[in-house]
Amino acid sequence: MEKITSFTINHLDLEPGVYVSRKDKVGDQTITTFDLRMTAPNKEPVMNTAEMHTIEHLAATYLRNHETFGEKTIYFGPMGCRTGFYLLLAGDLESKDIIPLLTDMFTFIRDFHDEVPGASARDCGNYLDMNLPMANYLVKRYLENTLYDIDEKHLVYPE
Repeated sequence: MEKITSFTINHLDLEPGVYVSRKDKVGDQTITTFDLRMTAPNKEPVMNTAEMHTIEHLAATYLRNHETFGEKTIYFGPMGCRTGFYLLLAGDLESKDIIPLLTDMFTFIRDFHDEVPGASARDCGNYLDMNLPMANYLVKRYLENTLYDIDEKHLVYPE
């Protein structure tokens, strides 16, 4: 079998950033998949499921309610390796196009200190696996170390 594109990225050189992972055509529409890499693969500890689950609930809620991107949001969810998230948006987009959206979204999550949307037995299949304080910490770290001063090196996959 042929290796899929995401397995051809050299994860030894990959740093936290915002990368275009792929672009797919669905009819006449382009869907852009973004790699929101929050930790350096194989160099830093991965995120635990509880904080990733919390970030997922908050980010999905934020994105689906966003005035501009709400209707363009296809999916937001965790990477299996637990080093970041995938965001799928309708449109032929580049990483730089969504930095303001991501900065606002992660600021929302950093400052969120209420009941996590959907964190109940009725609404979620694993509602007890949440960690809001750690989610707040991780997104604060991503904002300060990556998003606020992001450069071209962290917007395009390494060669």
